[in-house]
Amino acid sequence: MTADSTILDPETDDEIVVIALGSDTVGDRLDKALARATTAFSRARLQALFDQGAVARDGIVLSDGSAKAVEGVYEITVPPVMTAEPRPEAIALTVLYEDAELIVIDKAAGMAAHPAPGNESGTLVNALLHHCAGSLSGIGGVARPGIVHRLDKDTSGVMVAAKTDRAHAGLSALFATHDIERTYLALTRGAPSPKQGRIETRIGRSSSDRKKMAVLKSGGRDAITDYVVQQIYGIPARATASPMASRVACTLHTGRTHQIRVHMASMGSPILGDPVYGSGSPTAAVRAAITEAGLARQALHAAVLGFVHPTTGERLRFETPPPADMTLLETLLATL
Repeated sequence: MTADSTILDPETDDEIVVIALGSDTVGDRLDKALARATTAFSRARLQALFDQGAVARDGIVLSDGSAKAVEGVYEITVPPVMTAEPRPEAIALTVLYEDAELIVIDKAAGMAAHPAPGNESGTLVNALLHHCAGSLSGIGGVARPGIVHRLDKDTSGVMVAAKTDRAHAGLSALFATHDIERTYLALTRGAPSPKQGRIETRIGRSSSDRKKMAVLKSGGRDAITDYVVQQIYGIPARATASPMASRVACTLHTGRTHQIRVHMASMGSPILGDPVYGSGSPTAAVRAAITEAGLARQALHAAVLGFVHPTTGERLRFETPPPADMTLLETLLATL
């Protein structure tokens, strides 16, 4: 028995074809079994996708289409087809650092990293193409020049982009080996307990909602986040009760899709304003503060980015405060 469906990755806008292979396919050649299960790809196209590392089962990338099929759920990631190259747009950027090799910016909330269907303009790539006068690394492809890593559209904070291919390769290697300092500030419902610790799980696509990521017992990929509760708001009268909200500093040791959002939710303290992982509702007082602050996104800010310059070897570190919506929300939470 086989079945397939198509979903959209919430972060990258890649199309993901999900194929469930049943026991009747066990032992068949994998690329043939997948080709029979869907009309989305020819066998030749599937072979190319295997070569690109775009086929995975239970979070594990598969590279050999000639291998024997096993029962399970397979995900085939297909980048969106762009009808045209992104155009330079005169969008204001907050530049923290720039040289001939790379540029570091403080990305505003609401700005996507790169164009995608339904979001073809107003992105960081459009802004960088104008600001850098076309001097961006082409390794990321036509739609994503210079992009080495991404922040969610509605997450603000520090990002680095490559202006040359050698900077792109060097930065990508640092991200791949996790030799990057990355700390985020999150405003959460309640507070994780204990107040300081390490969250070490596996993260992959949720089996109940394939558009979301989730902590998995098996499959997925290793995900490690260190966290510290820096401040609590709405201190409860009883010592055993939880505060209304908190500010948490989260340091990434891996970079999985929605990692901090998933990890905070797994601790029972989802990020305030998160439309995807913010299960449960904060108190009425916190909801009122969110409304008054005008927060219309997850309260998450990439505050620190540190790395060794890929060509000069200089140690660089950048730190920015949260933008106005999070700052005002904290001010209001402090009065609870």
